Amino acid sequence: MQIFIYDTEKEIGQAAGKIFVDHVKANPNAAMGFATGMTPVPTYDYMAGEYEKGNVSFAGMKTFNLDEYCDLPREHKNSFYTFMMDNLFSRIDVKPENINFLDGNAPDQSAESERYAQAIIDAGGIDVQFLGIGRNGHIAFNEPAGGFTGEAFKVKLTDSTIEANSIYFDDIAMPRYAMTMGIGSIMRAKKIVFVATGASKAEAVKAMVQGEVTPECPASILQTHDDVTVFLDRAASQGLGVRN
Repeated sequence: MQIFIYDTEKEIGQAAGKIFVDHVKANPNAAMGFATGMTPVPTYDYMAGEYEKGNVSFAGMKTFNLDEYCDLPREHKNSFYTFMMDNLFSRIDVKPENINFLDGNAPDQSAESERYAQAIIDAGGIDVQFLGIGRNGHIAFNEPAGGFTGEAFKVKLTDSTIEANSIYFDDIAMPRYAMTMGIGSIMRAKKIVFVATGASKAEAVKAMVQGEVTPECPASILQTHDDVTVFLDRAASQGLGVRN
């Protein structure tokens, strides 16, 4: 892992966003893996800004999101589809047919997992995957468990994840299940860009970087990946005992 520590979220967004922008400039047809939540927003702001300045086109880029809620309409304000449209896709020139999501409402989750895995293969694999981390060490919606997961699957969200995300659901109850990309799929990405900010993530970051590789901290598997770039603010890095 390469670890970089910055003072502000904006600086992190610029550094992480530059990786995506530079990769698309070098390979216009690249497949990118995206995440949701507040953590990636500064990165998406940077990417949109570079497009608006005329510095990059995303017209050939293919996208794959990590997860989507079950039992929630795709157009709901809190779906991950809506989040990505609002925060990135509507702000750049990515083609709608190149945007890929798991279908949280698919009647056959096994078939949906196979469909998504094949779509990634058909795109040549994910070139750069964005990841954040939950306070319990989850990546995507891979919660602490007895073993590492493989392909996409339907997961029951833990109480801590529901607590962290329920603040966004002011009109309906937060979904209790989601479809998520599995650890095996994530680990096949050629490069991983990992971002964590805030003191609430410090314990999980320490376990990811310095702890035992265990499915009890799903993010710890990233220690075994060949190309992971970690961007942290000082609060998130406080447990590592490193300075940058």
